[in-house]
Amino acid sequence: MNWAAVDLNLLRVFDAMMLELNTTRTGERVGLSQPAVSSALGRLRHIVGDALFVREGNRMVPTMRAEQLAEPIRTALREIEDALSSVAGFDPAMARRFFRIVGSDYFSTLLMPRLARAVRAAAPGLTLQMLDHPTSAAVRLMSDGAVDMVVDSASEMPDWVSSQELYHSRMVTVVRKGHPAIAKAGLPPGARIPPDLFCALPQVLMSMDGSLSGSVDQPLKEHGLARTVALTVPHFHAVALAVAETDLIGNLPEHFAARVAGLMDLEIYQMPYAPAPIAVMLYWHSRHQSDAAHGWLRNRIREALIFPGTLQP
Repeated sequence: MNWAAVDLNLLRVFDAMMLELNTTRTGERVGLSQPAVSSALGRLRHIVGDALFVREGNRMVPTMRAEQLAEPIRTALREIEDALSSVAGFDPAMARRFFRIVGSDYFSTLLMPRLARAVRAAAPGLTLQMLDHPTSAAVRLMSDGAVDMVVDSASEMPDWVSSQELYHSRMVTVVRKGHPAIAKAGLPPGARIPPDLFCALPQVLMSMDGSLSGSVDQPLKEHGLARTVALTVPHFHAVALAVAETDLIGNLPEHFAARVAGLMDLEIYQMPYAPAPIAVMLYWHSRHQSDAAHGWLRNRIREALIFPGTLQP
């Protein structure tokens, strides 16, 4: 191998290609055009003496040689980035960088508009991308370097994951304005729904896997009660839409409910037996701990998720 011909940018393209397996998305990730990415990969193929990526149907797959090179190259690039960031500092106004954050539609709605406003004002060269993955996949993506941070409820994480508690959230119940059963019961917005009425009303449940049970069911069970789940959907936003357009009731995190209630003509009520508050966490790989840009964005995320009247850590 002719090491003198190896350009650091070629390794950046290779690393991005291993994550994206698509030349267009690779170009977006490293700031190059698709032809420039193809050219860089061609140069690297010549240096290594291997195809590195081959087409399989509509996608590109890495060769065995590419798989062997992936981890050493990624580790070397991260060490270089960490070394440079620790001595060069971080100038938000001049920075050009992509950040990928894993979070559900809850955080797409609650975090990203606020975060985008803050980042665009101070660091217009940063590009933010939010991806929706289950926690188990998010851990692997952090390990691979495919994502930078994860915003999620508190859960057990590997030792190499750093974390910060952002705030606590609790669940509330939402109904459409003028819901006949709620109106008949004479319950004003903000009141606690009686257990018998809560269980009698058909409900929509946010469930990623189609399960018919959620956090509220255990407190109900402890009181000898069970609710009626008529519909499950995989996103909180879909819960709000279903509630707005039917007589179903639904349960949402309180800050999400407050954000969408006015937009969808919903009323917010207290659950009969509310489950314990949930800690919301920010997770990242410990290798980014001293990365100045990473730290700057973590602070902006924390600031964007400060809500009046919320129990902060």
